[in-house]
Amino acid sequence: MLVFFVVYFYLLKHPDGHVTTMPLTAVDRWIGFQPWALPIYLSLWVYVSLPPALMASRSDIIGFGMRIGALCLVGLAVFYVCPTKVPPVAINFARHPDFSILKGVDAGGNACPSLHVATAVFAAFWLDRMAPGLGFGTRMRRINALWCAAIAYSTIATGQHVAVDVLAGVALGATVAWITRPRLLRQSEGNLSERVKAAP
Repeated sequence: MLVFFVVYFYLLKHPDGHVTTMPLTAVDRWIGFQPWALPIYLSLWVYVSLPPALMASRSDIIGFGMRIGALCLVGLAVFYVCPTKVPPVAINFARHPDFSILKGVDAGGNACPSLHVATAVFAAFWLDRMAPGLGFGTRMRRINALWCAAIAYSTIATGQHVAVDVLAGVALGATVAWITRPRLLRQSEGNLSERVKAAP
């Protein structure tokens, strides 16, 4: 993560070539700016930590890390080849100090695809795949999908991304999750499930 953020912020501050401003759509105008969405936006860091936290073996955790790392590398490569940014918004962030901090750290560059959304979708695929082995039922799988969708929504509601960025992030996250899906993960999940049931 440290290496990723070093490269991410370098590209953010030193884009290579012309930076394309992403277009606003009717969806962006309909959602608008909604300050209450910030905690949901920040919940990504808890959400993407859930799959490795629920894994039964070190090899599964390393495998997850390698795969989500590959996703981030693809995103960084896109940012390098085709730098983008979100359009400016007419919002007085002085009235929203939490957003002032966010905007100061993570400016409107590296917009498309949204890696915030891509990593959320990636984690959602893994959690859904792990669900049977962990003993999670339909309700938990729906909560998983809803949480992922809420994070995607929050990226627009906080003004960090536009709808096109979100769609590109969904495509990237889903594609990498599908291509790199593990074949032996369910067996390790079953072992974890058995250990949980056997616990006093």
